Amino acid sequence: MSTAAHQAAAQPLTLALRGVAKSFGAVQALKSGTLEVAPGSIHALVGENGAGKSTLVKIVAGVHRRDTGYFELAGEPVDFGSTAESKAAGVAVIYQEPTLFPDLSVAENIFMGRHPLGAGRRIDRTRMFAESEALFARLGVDIDPRRTANGLSIADQQLIEIAKAISLEAKLLVMDEPTAALSGNEVARLFAVARSLRDEGRALVFISHRFDEVFDLCDVVTVMRDGAYVSTHLIAETSESEIVSKMVGREVAELFPKTVAPIGDVVLDVQGLNSTGEFHDISFQVRAGEIVGLAGLVGAGRSEIARAVFGVDKYDAGSVTLGGVPVRQGKPSRAIRAGMAFVPEDRRQQGLVIEGSVAKNVASVIRGRLSRLGLLTAGAENKAAGPWAAKLQVKTSALDMRAATMSGGNQQKVVIAKWLATNPSLLIIDEPTRGIDVGTKAEVHRLLSDLAGQGLAILMISSELPEVLGMADRVLVVCEGRLTAELSRAEATPENVMAAATRSAQRDSEKEPVR
Repeated sequence: MSTAAHQAAAQPLTLALRGVAKSFGAVQALKSGTLEVAPGSIHALVGENGAGKSTLVKIVAGVHRRDTGYFELAGEPVDFGSTAESKAAGVAVIYQEPTLFPDLSVAENIFMGRHPLGAGRRIDRTRMFAESEALFARLGVDIDPRRTANGLSIADQQLIEIAKAISLEAKLLVMDEPTAALSGNEVARLFAVARSLRDEGRALVFISHRFDEVFDLCDVVTVMRDGAYVSTHLIAETSESEIVSKMVGREVAELFPKTVAPIGDVVLDVQGLNSTGEFHDISFQVRAGEIVGLAGLVGAGRSEIARAVFGVDKYDAGSVTLGGVPVRQGKPSRAIRAGMAFVPEDRRQQGLVIEGSVAKNVASVIRGRLSRLGLLTAGAENKAAGPWAAKLQVKTSALDMRAATMSGGNQQKVVIAKWLATNPSLLIIDEPTRGIDVGTKAEVHRLLSDLAGQGLAILMISSELPEVLGMADRVLVVCEGRLTAELSRAEATPENVMAAATRSAQRDSEKEPVR
């Protein structure tokens, strides 16, 4: 721990959250959040996607109010009702992609709403530029405060946000995935700034999935899982493998009723897929009866790959074949006719006609074959949808029930039923159990296992590591738009997957991806 941290040992904690809970309707996003950050320290907050980190940060930032629990800042109980209250109390949040005013100067962005005034209450630009220069000098960075913010790199924008926080005398800086879009040199510069702030006695919270960065930068690490606090460790007294095991420590067998299915011929063959700024040199295959998990962190490019394979998005180079037949890019209708089905990540916005009935949704993709002389009757929709709704155990009193009134789990089943009605040979399913309860998760997992047993090829994208480990016959790991590992079910341990998913060395574009 830093010298400043030792000197501040007798001071109250800069941030103390204990047993904090937050629900949104029936969804409990945070069950029991605890985070204690000392002045003069850099404190890592880690956990899987959905662990509750973002909700905890939004409570600190004043975006949400906690339902229950203890919240103290610098020894004083607080309850922020707005982001303005949080900032006024000395909290600054530095997001992955800052939102500056692009047409204003760097200095104007730093002092927005509190410009130094001179004679006649006019903005004193000379003083504003001088104070901005002093802030950047203090941070050890060279940014011209007179230039407009438009065109600045993400790294420079983050440093401007940090300068703004210092000008406001922020006690606590929260850095939420700040390195995701940065090069190696930019990360090194950001870390140097973070260490200088720590040495001034400020408290920093660093949220990242990259364990090499956590162990390089931070003094303490807190682990969250499933919306609850798990443990806190001094970085010097723990290891990456221990942290990973704390993050994913769940019984896999009960939630993931995976059965062994015979693996058949290649159904999907993707070769050399490239899309500038999204993904690079993606090659893989999926066979009949096989569930292939596409794992990686949020923003790694997994969904973009799936959308390109299905034809929603175009790509620059490469090929996609299904059952040996080339699938033309940018044409989802061709992919559907070839035997491809795609359950998207956002079921409400992209997978459902939310005000439509169960029957209309299930029949929506196959309506062409159901219509007679251009007319589609409710009877035809019900006849087509009924067996699939029953097979997937959609809990609804009638097929004319609106999708908007159903639970998240039942909505997901309706989307799956819609695509299974097309009789596909390949199912691409993105985040199959996001936002649904544990019992329904097990039902969806059982369904996927049964479908694979019937010979369906499945490409499953999931941010939940236990889901990937529990369901996949083979795991492909994506990091920053590249495949960094291909693991058999036996090789796909939490440590191996997380190591490949956080392989920061992949920033070096000369490094060859693993296929």
